[in-house]
Amino acid sequence: MKLFTINNLSKEYGAGEAKVVALNNISLTIPSGKFVVILGASGSGKSTLLNMLGCMDKPTSGKINFHQTEITKFKKKQMTNFRGENIGFVFQSYNLLPDLTALENVEFSTELSGQSRTEAENALRMVGLSDRMNHYPAELSGGEQQRVSIARAIAKNPKVLLCDEPTGALDFKTGKMVLKVLRDIQQAQNASVLFITHNQEIAKIADIVITMRSGEIQHVTENDDPLSPKEVVW
Repeated sequence: MKLFTINNLSKEYGAGEAKVVALNNISLTIPSGKFVVILGASGSGKSTLLNMLGCMDKPTSGKINFHQTEITKFKKKQMTNFRGENIGFVFQSYNLLPDLTALENVEFSTELSGQSRTEAENALRMVGLSDRMNHYPAELSGGEQQRVSIARAIAKNPKVLLCDEPTGALDFKTGKMVLKVLRDIQQAQNASVLFITHNQEIAKIADIVITMRSGEIQHVTENDDPLSPKEVVW
């Protein structure tokens, strides 16, 4: 099943000599239920693409369909509703509220999406933090904070997880732990995960790798035998 269908998508910033082409007329189909890595160096357009898929920004031209719905024609309120109903975001920065416990941080997300306290507790158990629910962010390691942010993203039962360099600020061991959590969630729930990285080794765990350069798709590779996160070394 098609998750996203992208047709002739472009995004430009500025004008004249200051114009920057972040995405240059790309077309792409992303299937559902896969762990997809969008791979590229800084400035390749991968974060811009993720922002378009998550309805965080609108393109200059072209369109994106989510299943059968064109999301690029949404107005601002429709974009907000779409994000709330369908998308879970995980970023490099954890963005946790310091005065709330891990559980309260996740509950804050579930309240906004109409989910229950039970969903928040279940999400923290899924990421291995059942014994850290009542700890504040300052009492948690970087890896634990990132797992709280993943729990916050999955607690509202999103159709898609969009992950922008979530291991970028973590050491190797902790980064692998976060990769395992995301891969386990994707496989257990047959979820769709789109993971941005510049790290070619991380791409080896993906079902599909989309390689970008200078705002364009260089190639799309299907991996018939992806590595498990514990096998990845960088």
